[in-house]
Amino acid sequence: MSGNHGVVYVGPGKVEVRSLAFPELAEPNGKKANHGVILRVVATNICGSDQHMVRGRTTAPAGLVLGHEITGEVIEVGSDVITLAKGDLVSVPFNVACGRCPMCKAQNTGVCLNVNPARPGGAYGYVDMGGWIGGQAEFVMIPYADFNLLKIPDRDRGMAKIRDPKCLSDILPTGYHGAVTAGVCPGSTVYVAGAGPVGLAAGASARLLGAAVVIVGDVNKARLDHARRVGFETVDLSEDATLSDQIAAILGEPEVDCAIDCVGFEARGHGHSGSQTEAPASVLNALMEVTRVAGKVGIPGLYVTDDPGAVDPAAKRGSLSVRLGLGWAKSHSFFTGQTPVMKYNRNLMQAILWDRLNIAEIVNVQVIALERAPEGYSQFDSGVPKKFVLDPHGLLNAA
Repeated sequence: MSGNHGVVYVGPGKVEVRSLAFPELAEPNGKKANHGVILRVVATNICGSDQHMVRGRTTAPAGLVLGHEITGEVIEVGSDVITLAKGDLVSVPFNVACGRCPMCKAQNTGVCLNVNPARPGGAYGYVDMGGWIGGQAEFVMIPYADFNLLKIPDRDRGMAKIRDPKCLSDILPTGYHGAVTAGVCPGSTVYVAGAGPVGLAAGASARLLGAAVVIVGDVNKARLDHARRVGFETVDLSEDATLSDQIAAILGEPEVDCAIDCVGFEARGHGHSGSQTEAPASVLNALMEVTRVAGKVGIPGLYVTDDPGAVDPAAKRGSLSVRLGLGWAKSHSFFTGQTPVMKYNRNLMQAILWDRLNIAEIVNVQVIALERAPEGYSQFDSGVPKKFVLDPHGLLNAA
């Protein structure tokens, strides 16, 4: 094989599908990667984190091959790989992790110490994450394959349900991580900021963990309509009624036990005028207001160290006007950072395979061909309530 095509970031607001070199078993620095495998990509998702780059809100360079949500079939196996074989169907955690360092051994795979010379933590197709080539492509190389890859044990069953296991690489574990770190437990009342795919995955995870009620908030009415269709309570943050008042109208009290930020640094303010204005600290401050004392706030939403498009000089450096004093006074706990996917993905896979979690329906998976990726990016950026999944080889529709 010699051909390959993938989605490339061209500049703010623009992506293209271009010819790429066929992947080799080599690390970004050129060192031989006998620990890796090459995958034929079965499915690969467009993520909100990709949109931050495509909007020009990061320092991503032109020419970056995008894509960190990957499901694939093993077609080539490095000489050091012992647990995988050609034909295996696998889910790829978006974290690139070595499996050898102290962080990996402690399951903190989001901050692996060996896969990125710039800082702890690596990811495929993402700015400042080690130079690993992205997986919105026909073929991709995955390093440290024995450690990184989750083999789906029954290929036929996995392919029959492929729209659901497709979510195991990022959004489902990320939403679940947000729910776990927010302290969701049986009987909890939960508020999720953001009705995008990660927010809906967090809501689904909260229900799986036994939450009594999950409330999802957003300024996007189409996304809120979909959230209600799949069983969540909703609050409309484009309305002038306060978040506390809208929660009180549902629960009879203005606070929740647990809160999850699935919006991140491109947050908008509250109310008719505020919802059109970027206010990067608004979600975090709102969650402190509506979370009970001694409650926890999970923050899987992305916050960056450098944001060229930020609203003020401080925010361009990742400095936000967070009301830490309020959180301190209420004895809140905050949990941030990349999700360590491998901490959760096997159990979530079992929940999918045994019909405990219909995540594709909840996030509204929409399958499109690889060559339609620019259209998918454009529609997703407009706020449609869909999770776009690219089908490079037509295998999803065949399944």
